Amino acid sequence: MAESQPKTLSAPTAEASFPPGLHNTFLFSGFNALSYPLVLSSPMVLYARSLGASATVLGIIAGMMPLLVIFQIPAANHIARVGFKRFVYAGWGTRVMFIFGMALVPLTGRFLDAKNRLGLMLMLLFGFNLSRGISSCAWLPWITLLVPPGLRGKYLARDAAVQNSANFVTFLIAAACLAGEPRPWQFAILFAFSALMGTVSLTFLKRIPDADMPEEIRAGKGRVPWLEMVRHPPFKKLLYTVIGWSVAYGGMTAFTVAFLKAEGGMAEGRILLVTSTAFLGGLSSLWFLGSRLDRVGSKPVLTFAFAAWLAVLVGWMSLSGGVFSVKLSLVLMLQFLMGLLAALVQMSNTRFAMAIIPPMGRNHFFAIYSVVGNVALGLAPIGWGLLIDAVGERAPMWLGLSWNRFTIFFAGAALVYLVTLGLARRLHEPEAVSMEELLREILIQSPQRFWLRFWPRA
Repeated sequence: MAESQPKTLSAPTAEASFPPGLHNTFLFSGFNALSYPLVLSSPMVLYARSLGASATVLGIIAGMMPLLVIFQIPAANHIARVGFKRFVYAGWGTRVMFIFGMALVPLTGRFLDAKNRLGLMLMLLFGFNLSRGISSCAWLPWITLLVPPGLRGKYLARDAAVQNSANFVTFLIAAACLAGEPRPWQFAILFAFSALMGTVSLTFLKRIPDADMPEEIRAGKGRVPWLEMVRHPPFKKLLYTVIGWSVAYGGMTAFTVAFLKAEGGMAEGRILLVTSTAFLGGLSSLWFLGSRLDRVGSKPVLTFAFAAWLAVLVGWMSLSGGVFSVKLSLVLMLQFLMGLLAALVQMSNTRFAMAIIPPMGRNHFFAIYSVVGNVALGLAPIGWGLLIDAVGERAPMWLGLSWNRFTIFFAGAALVYLVTLGLARRLHEPEAVSMEELLREILIQSPQRFWLRFWPRA
């Protein structure tokens, strides 16, 4: 994929504003977010369900993208030779071609049965996720060089807001397209839209300024000390926290959709409308933190988010266990909180990694960070899917709950979140504020204290 000679920027130091041209990263993220959820999230899960996919197969679909990030490890050795921008652009362009292939699969029903269509879609998803997994290793090192250290939290918050806004619009489009009893041609239109939006995103990716390759990366040759990097004390603690988060969160989207379909009896269009609420929650992370992440630090935000996740999982257990009926208002609230908390965790983890990873070996450190978290995120839904299929239709009563397959899944995820909360407390971030100061900042000192006036008083 030929492109014009890129304009390069040197790594910023203590600048107080974003470098020129960085706004193209937000445009790229926005159009990219109009594309990938349609082939990696609920719409693809619903299409696979329409072809008779089991929970294990749904787990494979949900886990394929993060699992194939493992190819970042060998790919990181080639970034210095190719360059950040060309490396990412080549991978993103390749994966768009696979989406065009996915758009044709629902139209093959006249000569392929459901199992063959599912197998063909899995093959195309593998190619899509493989190209993404290889090329994505250059993204975080590239952005880390472009964004000044004091503005990284602000950048991540804005990027999360852009992505969640676009994701919300995407799910509204998907819900409208799949209203009623969706036919194969409706899925084909949806996947074709994903391919077109992916193509548009490439135009903005080309306009993002490139970054000069640091000299230590260009000069670095010989054996990469992978084990020594993993053992770097603050980095190792972050990896443990990321693994815990990935195991707990892995499969959450796929299996809440499966629960709403199997136990809640919701139609595809309504499920997509309900799950789109999670993106409004993600968008609200900009309101919740804004530029405060750089000031308060990542550790207190992670601690708060993991504790809140426990409450969310108790809510899902109450629904699946029969304590409460599956009411739309309660499901919407849970989906909103899931989106908010997922955005807070992802922003905080990434900012923390940007802060503690040293310049020497940055490409390889980020490759380890991405691979470890994503491999756990990929294996988790497969494991959860096997557990759900193993439980089957059994649903004994205990402690006032029906311990069916989904109750056990939500309870297992809650236990992992509890462990991850303990791991987050061990992170070393000297400049971070305490949990009490974080809550005071959000609830009392921030402009949002206006809303507390509406809180009922005794």
